[in-house]
Amino acid sequence: MMKRALIVEDLPDIRAWLGQVAQAAFPDLEIISVARRDQALASVKTHVFDLALIDLGLPDGSGVDVVAGLRNVQPNTLPVVVTIYDDDEHLFPALQAGAFGYLLKEQPHDALVAQLLRMAQGEPPLSPAIARRVLAHFASATQRRSALLQQVEAQVALSERETDVLQRVAKGYTMPEIALQFGLSKHTVADYVKRVYRKLDVSSRAEATLEAARRGLVSP
Repeated sequence: MMKRALIVEDLPDIRAWLGQVAQAAFPDLEIISVARRDQALASVKTHVFDLALIDLGLPDGSGVDVVAGLRNVQPNTLPVVVTIYDDDEHLFPALQAGAFGYLLKEQPHDALVAQLLRMAQGEPPLSPAIARRVLAHFASATQRRSALLQQVEAQVALSERETDVLQRVAKGYTMPEIALQFGLSKHTVADYVKRVYRKLDVSSRAEATLEAARRGLVSP
């Protein structure tokens, strides 16, 4: 239940407007409003807040510092950035500092109230444009990770015989059994196993099995 909120905004009209938004979402909310970063950091040392609505562009610094200060002093407080900035340079530092939500001031009163009400279900309040930006960021990150994995796999490509040996090691066959299957000496198989382990930078059958599963050679 939301009992007390901190509003950090230097413009008086917007500060009052944010107070109206917060009380429309949580009618019994007590509100403490400040205009500066240093006032906000002092307030979190003397009052316990359930919610904080924080502007980023403050006269004496960044609202990100207030978000981080709340995380350190009052980890149960839910800090929500309310700003005009919708770019990555402002969004991701705020989220990394501990912001629970990120709302844009350009939205109408009712839309902001509705997004704050989502907090009752544990959902972070995000303006639609911000939600799309976050999703795009992580989709891009996934693509970058996939490309990196492909590069790594290319650098540790196994020969056909090495792949066959890895598959059988992962299936639990012993070196004599593998040697018998391929018509090789167990010493030759041992040499193949050493080469596979070295290429994959693994040191045990368990690690080799995980790598074989990742490459689709065995079922995980």
